[in-house]
Amino acid sequence: MRNFSIHIVVFTLFVAVSQTVLAGTDKSETYVDDTVFKVLFYTTDPAVTRSALDEIEKDWSPAYIPQLLESARFAASRRVSIDILELLQRKTGEDIGDDLNGWYQWLWNQNEQITPAYADFKADLYRQIDPKFEKYFADRQDSARIRLDEIRWGGVVQDGIPPLRYPEMLSASDADYLDDDNIVFGIEINGDARAYPKRILAWHEMFVDDIGGVNIAGVYCTLCGTVIPYVTEFDGVQHKLGTSGFLYRSNKLMYDEATQSLWNTIKGEPVLGPLAGKGIALKHLSVVTTTWGNWKKRHPETTVLSLDTGHYRDYGEGIAYQEYFSTDRLMFNTPFQDKRLKNKQEVLALRFQSAPEDQLAIDTEFLNRHPIYSDQVGFQKLVVLTDDSGANRVYDPEGVEFASYDRASTLKDKKGGTWRLTEEALIAGDGRKLNRLPYHRAFWFGWHATYPKTRLVK
Repeated sequence: MRNFSIHIVVFTLFVAVSQTVLAGTDKSETYVDDTVFKVLFYTTDPAVTRSALDEIEKDWSPAYIPQLLESARFAASRRVSIDILELLQRKTGEDIGDDLNGWYQWLWNQNEQITPAYADFKADLYRQIDPKFEKYFADRQDSARIRLDEIRWGGVVQDGIPPLRYPEMLSASDADYLDDDNIVFGIEINGDARAYPKRILAWHEMFVDDIGGVNIAGVYCTLCGTVIPYVTEFDGVQHKLGTSGFLYRSNKLMYDEATQSLWNTIKGEPVLGPLAGKGIALKHLSVVTTTWGNWKKRHPETTVLSLDTGHYRDYGEGIAYQEYFSTDRLMFNTPFQDKRLKNKQEVLALRFQSAPEDQLAIDTEFLNRHPIYSDQVGFQKLVVLTDDSGANRVYDPEGVEFASYDRASTLKDKKGGTWRLTEEALIAGDGRKLNRLPYHRAFWFGWHATYPKTRLVK
């Protein structure tokens, strides 16, 4: 980032001030040319950077703040970064010091103000890290469905955390590397049961697989604790998804190969680029967070990820993100601080397309104390069953009330009927079925960051 051609620096010394009409306003705003900000991460020359900062201060606009914060992160020297943050303190009156996350949290709680060239600024900045990043932002400002200043670089290039695409699977009897208490993410579709160990998936954060004849992208955001299986086909189009390298509210953003649009991971929707605003929302399916011992007992025919992934990693239990998982601290902050639960307390997260304004989070510790729990999201009634491993499953009760659950595979309803638990449905002795509903787990902070109005049961 710091060894760029000197002619770029010289060019920025003679920048002009550009006139731009803000969208949605009836007046013209004068903005410092975008190239002034580039000086701050292109050169360490004090005279050049001082001249750039003076020009920014002279023609100040709050719309400069997002560019200044990104410039402070990538500044060519610590001195430049400090000068930028001191300028921000003078112009905003905020005493946040050199806490970059603090500045971002303050910014995201203000009304969004960005210059008309902000997306192109991001395109030019981040293409220096990975040329593929330019396509995410260039000429795409008008397509944004989220705040552009909340899109932060996560520290890796595109697919720098490599997804597993159609990975090698083993039979349960051949998976001798797993202990019974190891955490796995279990999925069953059309009778095809598969287990994806956390110890492997944490290094890759995404897998693409054919499960029961359905093409699935399983997206694991280690930072916010979500594993969500998405059906990758929508309206006849198969979307090839990958890891963009960027985050939104500490949640990874996906990208699709065809258009390089950025996608919200928790919602399964494009939020920037040609596909944004087109009504695309991938169908999400259920996933069970449980132990290997419990999953293989229920599904002796299951397959499970092989250690032969084609990548060299330490796939030991608890190795990946060990420090992050062991504390309640965040690596990337969000606009919100909600102390009703600890940041990384797991919740069962429920949302349905039929009730877009209604979301529910249930503390998993609460569910361990209430192995049969009934609730409702929108018009959708549900019953949550929690087994003796702590794994949760959600079904549509269709008016059936349950009296008991052995925390394994058998339930009794209040009329004396017996039901058998499967991944697909609850099945009564007379053949009736109560279908499974989609859900996943998440860290509390990550779910709340996406759905700040979510209802919480704890």
